[in-house]
Order: sequence, then structure tokens, then C-alpha cells
Amino acid sequence: MSTHSDIPPMNRPDTPGSGRPDVSERRRREFLTDEQSFLPSVGRGDFLTDEQSFLPSVDRRDFLKTGLFFGFAGLGGFALLSTLNGCTSPETSGAVPGYSTKSTALTAERWGLVVDVRRLNSVADFESIAAACHYHHNVPHIDNPKNEVKWIWEDDFEHCFEELENAYLPSEIKELEFPALCNHCENPPCVRVCPTEATFKREDGIVNMDYHRCIGCRFCMTACPYNARSLNFFDPRLYIDEIYPDFPTREKGVVEKCNFCVERLEVGLEPYCVEASEGALLFGDLEDPESEVRQALTEGLSIRRLTELGTGPNVYYLLDEDQYGEEAQEEAAPEGEADREGGSHA
Repeated sequence: MSTHSDIPPMNRPDTPGSGRPDVSERRRREFLTDEQSFLPSVGRGDFLTDEQSFLPSVDRRDFLKTGLFFGFAGLGGFALLSTLNGCTSPETSGAVPGYSTKSTALTAERWGLVVDVRRLNSVADFESIAAACHYHHNVPHIDNPKNEVKWIWEDDFEHCFEELENAYLPSEIKELEFPALCNHCENPPCVRVCPTEATFKREDGIVNMDYHRCIGCRFCMTACPYNARSLNFFDPRLYIDEIYPDFPTREKGVVEKCNFCVERLEVGLEPYCVEASEGALLFGDLEDPESEVRQALTEGLSIRRLTELGTGPNVYYLLDEDQYGEEAQEEAAPEGEADREGGSHA
């Protein structure tokens, strides 16, 4: 019968470098006993013998006291860290973007934007709208169209309403320019394809983003039929002339887009683009018949982008109905048909 001394040195449990604990049974019990001195005095309990277990035996009353102690300590620590990080609770501060509970916050069942194209008559009108949006949201200015980042931009009828293009549209329609942006769809395809839920739809219809969750996979960019999303191929801070301090900057590899200025809605203000448009852009609750946007849609002719895809865009464009009057219908009619109508009146 072999003894402990017969075991080769590298296989002995107490041999340094063997990969096994260098603690004998006697030393192990001494170690566990000595460890009690490092435990808190409240709920410390005695260690049991090897025949039972080496788990601590804790009195129920002491256990509850310890749980309450650490529970309050955890809440206090969380409050302290929140204060240090500038993140106070919604009940104590309404200045935290996206988490205000102030009664002045603008609310809606379904937010929508109405663009009165009839009031956008110059390049300066579009530039002022885009400048207000991009400055207050720290959108980088990159000249290369392949890498540019944009939340709202000017585009022509052919690109905005390709599905409505036909050879007989009035020239006035074809020559119009439109502000393009995220349409905050009722059925947003970007939300369905995002693997990390960085893109999500709020209860009020706004499609928002959590930049910290974005992994830059660009699935949302591929799914969006409106090309309303941009990826930061570079560090965007290097392409911002003046950083607006009240809105977070993004990082390289993060996708971004229009957010309908949710940070302003929480403090009772309309989006920057609406404010800068001088009445050309209207923002309100599409489910409220008395809202300004609903009144405008009822009284005018409006169109939306790519409605046949079933996305349910919540951005509407108002056109001049006179462009669809008798002269426009004659211009839109195929050649020969107008001649036949003219001959029938002769």
C-alpha cells in the first residue's frame, strides 16, 4: 500500500506548481476559520465542520438586517452615481432629454409632419431649415456624398416621388424641390431588422434611436426605402465646426437620422425645422381632428412617399391644387386625346 511519500512530487496535492491547491486538509480548515475575521460583524455566523458543510450559518434576523443594509446602501450609491453623472430622476428634473415628466411636454397619439411645398420658394428656405436641424443635433458636415451624414436635405421630385413619375406630369410639379427626412413610419422596416433594438418606435409614433446600442451593421439603412439614415464612417466630431452642448455627439460606426426633436418635445417646444421654416412646416397630432396638421391636410392636396410599400409614412407634402386644374389636366392628357376633346367642342 503506497503512502503519501510514494506519490511523485509533481502529482502531490500540496506540491507547488502541480496545478492543485497548496493547502493541506489541516491548513484548509485553519484558512476557513481565519476567513471569518474578514466578514462583516452583522450576519457573520460560524463556519460548519467538514462533515456538514463550510457554508456560513446565518441567523434569519441577522440575514434580513444585512439585506436591508446592503439594499439601502445600493440605492444610495445609485443616487450618488446618478447625481455625479447628471442623470437625475424624472420626478426631480425635467431637463433630462427624453425623460421629462413636466406638464409642459408636448404629447400626441401619433406625431406627423406636414410640409407645405408651396411656401418653400428658394434655396435659402431649405438651407435655413437644414442648418437649424444639423447645428442643434451636431450633424457633421462632410462634403463627400458617399460619406455624408444628413438628417434633412433638399431633393427633387424624381428622387422623392419616383413612383409618381410619368411623362405627362405638369412641369411645375417636376421642377419642385422637397425637404427629405425620416418618415417615422407606422410600420417602420428599420425597426424590424435592427438586431440590437437600437432603433425603436415610441408609443407616439416617433422612430427613435439609442446610439449606445447601435453596432453599425447598417441593416436599418438597407431596409429604409427613403435613404433617411447615415453611417458615421469617421469620427463625426472632427467635422463639426461648433459642437452644440445640449445634444450628444455620436461616434464612428454609429448610424443616425432625424428624431423629430424628441428632446424639444419633452420641454414643450416644436422641432427645430418647424421653427426655422416660418410656417412652411407644420407639426402635430395626426389623430387629432382639430390639430393644425389635420386641418391643413383636410383643406389641401397632399402626397406621401412610397405609400405602396405599406410603411405608412407620417410625413405629408402639400401641393398647389391649381397645378391639377383644367390646364394641368390638358397638359397631363396624352397627345391626341386633348385634340379629340377640342374637336368635340367645335
